[in-house]
Amino acid sequence: MAEDLWILGIHMTKFGKHPSADLVDLASEAALGALADGGVTMTQIGVLAAGNLLGGGGIGQLLQKQIGQTGIPVYNVANACATGATALRTVCLAIKAGEADLGLAVGVEKLSGAGLLGARPRKENTGTWTRSGRDGAVGTVDGRIGTETMAGVFAQVGMEYGHKYGGTSFELFARISEKNHAHSTLNPLAAYQKKMSLEQIMNDVMIAYPNTRPMCSANTDGAAAAVVISGSALARLSREQRRRAVKISASVLTSDPWSESCQILPDVNTLTRNAATQAYEAAGIGPDALDLVELHDCFATAELVHYDNLMLCEPGGAVDFFESGAPWRDGSMPVNVSGGLQSKGHPIAATGIANVWEVATHLRGEAGPRQIEGARVGLAHVIGLGSACGVHILERAVTG
Repeated sequence: MAEDLWILGIHMTKFGKHPSADLVDLASEAALGALADGGVTMTQIGVLAAGNLLGGGGIGQLLQKQIGQTGIPVYNVANACATGATALRTVCLAIKAGEADLGLAVGVEKLSGAGLLGARPRKENTGTWTRSGRDGAVGTVDGRIGTETMAGVFAQVGMEYGHKYGGTSFELFARISEKNHAHSTLNPLAAYQKKMSLEQIMNDVMIAYPNTRPMCSANTDGAAAAVVISGSALARLSREQRRRAVKISASVLTSDPWSESCQILPDVNTLTRNAATQAYEAAGIGPDALDLVELHDCFATAELVHYDNLMLCEPGGAVDFFESGAPWRDGSMPVNVSGGLQSKGHPIAATGIANVWEVATHLRGEAGPRQIEGARVGLAHVIGLGSACGVHILERAVTG
């Protein structure tokens, strides 16, 4: 029977601006924090997966030089906004394969001040697109038939959902953001811990209708790391280490399924729904078993559609789900208690593990004033356009 997988230690830095820290500094802080949290050292780690998207590559080896070179295999990972989740998945696969008993997954990014993300540089617009070679086989849509900036893409995704099912409005999307900013006030590691009124959110700078500036994820610096251990190795550790361990009941990574070509919108809905379906099957539970969810709210519009994609509601029922109060911290299905990407921040490669950190912290009963009481099962979700979707389902340990 395949080994069970457990998170033994996990850590995230404070997200925000870190002008005096570089990628290695941030990654080291997260990695050493995760090792200390698990009560182990680098000499016990058998595999390292390090995720970074914009730093130029090789972060795993640079990290090793700082925290300890032990000759273990290193995987450098880049997979859009799912980079951190992919690093975690890589370590899970290595342990499942029997190549290591313990592994370390790290995600790190320096992103503060990056501005709007997503659109590729375009050659001078001559008014006529000419196909030429592999890169020219498909022309960029940005500024021609739509947009490729992240804010614009997810604005369209949210508007499409409203056209299909009804019930959405500018105010509704702003209220989702209002929820997340309210949640952030209880999270000391969030980049922004400021409650915002509905009026403040709606009257702020419009980035891509219906997303104003507070409804967009914050580009920040930050890192997160997790130590993963096999069930057999965990059984040999102390009772306290076993008590704080969090079971990884499902670790899933998907990419775009085949679909009819669309030059305007990526199919983030099918991408996520497929991942969620596989995760629930692997964990042997349904969405009704979840006590909290950290999902990829890169924009307020994205959070709404992912209620549906993660099957937290009936198909087409995302608006009613939100209106019921379910995703608030005191609701029946708390979503983004951390403040979400809109407040916590979004250092791309770190986000996947940071979302897992938030869920794990609640399952351990260590989330302080934002603690979801009695939380036993949680889901962490990220997507990256291109596309990739990571879903991890975690369960609280039962100490033996």
